[in-house]
Amino acid sequence: ALSVTVSREPEHIFMCHCEFCQRRTGSSYHLDAWYPTTSVMIEGETSVYSRTGDRGDDLVFHFCPTCGSNVYFYLPQALPEMIGIAVGCFADPSFPAPKISIYEKRRHSWLHVPEGAHRHENGITV
Repeated sequence: ALSVTVSREPEHIFMCHCEFCQRRTGSSYHLDAWYPTTSVMIEGETSVYSRTGDRGDDLVFHFCPTCGSNVYFYLPQALPEMIGIAVGCFADPSFPAPKISIYEKRRHSWLHVPEGAHRHENGITV
């Protein structure tokens, strides 16, 4: 019922270990790819959930109203010209690995981060 199409490679790929992402995804981390909004086409209706992040910025999540999947999200103050898309929505096992790992202080000790990824104890400013 909700689809997202991109016309280019992502600018950033993050894995986030914050507690909110763990609870929101039901997993030990969240993997997201960030694109300029001009390179993304969205079709279908969404359900929206907004919250304030650790640094005081708004986070706006768009879910499929049919299946409940979190498909895309915005950080309107921090990344106003970008849109984050959940990597799992691409269903592509060849999707590139994340280059940045954030909120490592919350990372599960058994979870491996790809070699060469930039690692941050907390969030970062892009």
